[in-house]
Amino acid sequence: MNGPLAGRKLKVGVSIFIRKGEQSLWENGIFQNCIFLVLLLMRAPIVEDVVLVAGGGDGQPQDASTFLVDSPVPIIDMATASQRLDLMIEMSAQLDKQWMIDFRARGGRVASMRVGNDYVIDVERMVFDKPHGLLITGAPYDEVWTLPEYEDICAPYFAAAFRAPVRLMPHLWSPLVLERARERTNVTVPFEYVPGRPKWRVAIFEPNICMVKTSFTPMLACDVAHRAQPRLIEHLWVYNSFHLKDKPAFIGFAQSLDVVRHGLASFEGRFPVFQVMPQSVDAVFAHHWENSQNYLYYEALHGGFPLVHNSHLIGDCGYRYHGFDCEEGGQALRRAFAEHDANLPAYRAVARQFLARLDPEHADNVRAYTEAIEAIFERTS
Repeated sequence: MNGPLAGRKLKVGVSIFIRKGEQSLWENGIFQNCIFLVLLLMRAPIVEDVVLVAGGGDGQPQDASTFLVDSPVPIIDMATASQRLDLMIEMSAQLDKQWMIDFRARGGRVASMRVGNDYVIDVERMVFDKPHGLLITGAPYDEVWTLPEYEDICAPYFAAAFRAPVRLMPHLWSPLVLERARERTNVTVPFEYVPGRPKWRVAIFEPNICMVKTSFTPMLACDVAHRAQPRLIEHLWVYNSFHLKDKPAFIGFAQSLDVVRHGLASFEGRFPVFQVMPQSVDAVFAHHWENSQNYLYYEALHGGFPLVHNSHLIGDCGYRYHGFDCEEGGQALRRAFAEHDANLPAYRAVARQFLARLDPEHADNVRAYTEAIEAIFERTS
């Protein structure tokens, strides 16, 4: 290795938001993102030490003993990180501007890993007077990393707002967190699709807290499928929708659907996928708007479950429809119902090949992050 890192290995931290009280890796995808990133960094040849850094919330590292039981690395506080690390990757917790200035003055570097659709989130929060999300503080980032799903809508926003170079990075996923969670809850039913049911129990898991992932298109598409093929859906589970049940506009929308009026739908709270699949769910119907890389997709594919989706970034996996086309979405669900059991071995094989490329220890992923780190130090030395 030549350049500023010749003969040198780095100490790297990944920020994670820790608050007092109970937390869960299943609250949102970013906590799992942190775990997968440190798994990758442990394999990077230029990294000698990796830690998670508690920041952002009112909690301390010891508050995460249960929450981060699956972490392969220790957790340190911000004060220790400022003296110990060479590179801080801002991920789950946004870094304080003055901390970053002092850290960089000591020779450290800072990359921000943006794994949410911050453009839409920030616009919604500014326009609708919601609590703030991304803070434009003028903090000195060396580089912003984000995912291919945000190339069009967020990458230009990050470049202008952070005034730093933006780099697209591979999305990472492993079944590790899913399988360990199942082990701890003593789930005995295998996490896999069971063929042969005469009707399907279809689930929608979109969080309904931001416009990028909502249940509205899936509900309409499932209704289209139900109208055309009434014996397809045994039950439609609309998870993450319980907070909408008292909203008149949502009530009117739901009651306009045959699948609701025929008593086949229910509106539920938030549950980890492994708690309801496959016990209550046969198929997943998903929809996104500029958010086409999701752990939900990977979990469904991992179990061989039929995934009806509109993502262009998961290869030939699942049963795809396009955009917001509810008619095509209904047709995709009907096609899945007709074909899935007969094609299950091939479906699983395609899914395995795709998911293998997401592994944090996959050589291409380790190489991409290693080269990104090297580029930061080469450009800023």
